[in-house]
Amino acid sequence: MSSRAKRAAAVLVLAGIFVAVACIGVQAYVVLATGASRYASVAAVPSRPVALVFGAYVMPDGTLSAMLADRVDAAIALYRSRKVDHLLFSGDNSRPDYDEVTAMLAYALRRGVPRDAITLDYAGFDTYDSCYRARAIFGVTRAILVTQEYHMPRAVYDCTTLGIDAVGLATQDWGVYDVPMMLTYTARESVADVKSIWDLHVRHREATLMGSYVGLR
Repeated sequence: MSSRAKRAAAVLVLAGIFVAVACIGVQAYVVLATGASRYASVAAVPSRPVALVFGAYVMPDGTLSAMLADRVDAAIALYRSRKVDHLLFSGDNSRPDYDEVTAMLAYALRRGVPRDAITLDYAGFDTYDSCYRARAIFGVTRAILVTQEYHMPRAVYDCTTLGIDAVGLATQDWGVYDVPMMLTYTARESVADVKSIWDLHVRHREATLMGSYVGLR
């Protein structure tokens, strides 16, 4: 390898290390900033009018992935325990053959949640969109966020920064799902944290605002 190639390789390695350290640093900041707002049990989390439930993968036949089923189950537990009065399901329906929120709705209805206690947001394409639209479209000002532990710091950070008095009910993930899956999701989350900081504090990104105002408090 020529000396020029060696220098280029060294620069790439250093750049990679810098990016990795930056991502880890941002992730640590988001985790620390939201620590007091994250809870691990239905009994411990403070009551709020609405539970905002973030979508995740749905099988082609409409079956919820394990992660999404755990989220909806936790939201149902919140509703049954009277910690919340209403459930807002926010997920991806960006194409006709893929619909997270209708699948979430069907799952909750089969478990006895009344239809009038559920609102659907079909344009929650990512965490930022879900938080932004919850505040701007659905008028949510106070909410319990429902997602897994690895994702919860970013969810709370985004919603809080966007004007929602948010606390989180975090469902367990490490020890529940496959280790390779959790390693991938945790690494991806560190990059997503950086993107959130950029969207919130630099870009001030506006989310998709299609839909009508509902007003869930």
